[in-house]
Order: sequence, then C-alpha cells, then structure tokens
Amino acid sequence: MKIANAYRGLVRQIAAVYDEREARNIARLVFEDAFGVRNLNRDDGLPPEQVFKLQEITQRLTDGEPLQYVLGQADFYGLKFRVTRDTLIPRAETEELVYEILQDHPAGPVRSALDIGTGTGCIPLTLKHHRPNWSVEGLDVSQSALKVARQNAAQLGTAVNFLQADILDEGNWPQFPVYDIIVSNPPYIPPSEAKLMPQYVLEHEPHLALFTATEDALVFYEAIARFAKIHLSSGGMLYYELNEFNGAEVLKIIEGQRFAEAGLKKDMSGKIRMLSAVKS
Repeated sequence: MKIANAYRGLVRQIAAVYDEREARNIARLVFEDAFGVRNLNRDDGLPPEQVFKLQEITQRLTDGEPLQYVLGQADFYGLKFRVTRDTLIPRAETEELVYEILQDHPAGPVRSALDIGTGTGCIPLTLKHHRPNWSVEGLDVSQSALKVARQNAAQLGTAVNFLQADILDEGNWPQFPVYDIIVSNPPYIPPSEAKLMPQYVLEHEPHLALFTATEDALVFYEAIARFAKIHLSSGGMLYYELNEFNGAEVLKIIEGQRFAEAGLKKDMSGKIRMLSAVKS
C-alpha cells in the first residue's frame, strides 16, 4: 500500500467521525508519530507490519477513541507526554495556565512548586523543564497515574518528585513542606453532570480525574485553598485551572481564606479558566 493512498484512505474513513479538516490533521499526526512519515505524497509503500498497525489505528479512531490514547502520547507545551487511560489528555487550557506561571516567575526567589492532581505530570515536568533550578513535586491519589508521570519524567530526563496522597484527607497534610507555588487543575464535575459530557470523554478518560465524589463541585478548590494557607510561603502563589462557569464561586473561596491579589483570568477563547492569588 502506497503511503499517499494509505493517508487518503485514513482521511476518508475517519471523516465519518470528524469533519474533513480535522480528519486530515489527525491522519497527518498518525503518519508522523506512528510511522515517522512527514511527506504524505510519497509513492513508496508501507511495510506489512505498518499496514496492520494502520488498520488497528483506523478502527480505534472510527470507534471514537481519542487520538492521544490511540498513539499513546500527547503534545504539551512543545514536549511529548505518554498518556494512558489512567490519565487525562493534557489540554490547551492547561498549557495557558503553565504559561501564566512561567510569565509570573521569569526569575527570582521561587525555589519550589507543587502540582496537585498531576496526572501525566505535564504541569510540574514542564515547569521544571523551563525552570531547572526549581524544586518541583507532583501529587496524585492514583498510583496508576503516578506510574505514567514517572515514565514521562524518565523519558524527558527531568527530575520531578511524584507523591501519592489524597489531598482531601487532612491527615496527609503534615508530611508536606512549604512551597513557593501551588498549582492545581482538580476534578470539578459533579456526578449529575456526567450526562452532559461528550461520550468519547466518558468512555475513555479516567472518571477519578474528572468527577467529584459528591455533588459538591468545589470540594477540591476549598481543600486546596486551606492546604495552601498552611503550605505556601509568605508571598507564595496559588494557581487554579477552572471550569469556565465556576470562577466566581472559586474566587469567593479564595477571598474567604484571605489571599491577596486574587484574580480571574481568561484563556485565549475569552473564557474564564484560571485563577491566581498570593498568600499574604
């Protein structure tokens, strides 16, 4: 099977699931990342083992499985991260959160950072990659997610310490030191809203990282704010990624904990998706 024909065939088949422009982009990524092919007009053929692999990839894509899980990797802030169904797929909104942190701290007194709910480790590993002098840690309740995060650290050659604990259990808090930055993109979807989620998310992404255990959608924001009051240095900063609809409620939590300079920020789409605050 010639590469050009194979590419066009993949576009044609997955166009039943995606619009044509997205189908072409997905097909291009498949050939680049799975087969190392960048020239899609080549007349030479795919080896038999790659033809078999392409058939498997095509089936998974037409079944609605996200490309990142099919390929086992995702791009984030110019780096490649291993992803499995034990981790959320890193998203563009989270890249913007990392960008805000790096912009706020180009240099200076920051020495340490903690990411709560780290998943693939994309936030702490990217921070460490760009600020190698920082001491960075990532925390997650899922041992399976932490295994992936540690694999990403090894793959990137980046030294981040990953810890297993439930941040909602205050009995775990004394083991943690004081940090200059605490960041989190926590679960914020109550179970009752599962019916509103895209089917491909419900079927493939880890519910532990998406949904709160009860209908209290703010439970993690409240707990992390209280944790940060204890475990942030004076002048240290807390960063949250938000649901675009809960920003005002989270801001009230932060103000109730008497953080200073608390403010909401919009993403590139104009949606309120970030919050930052300073421990006074």
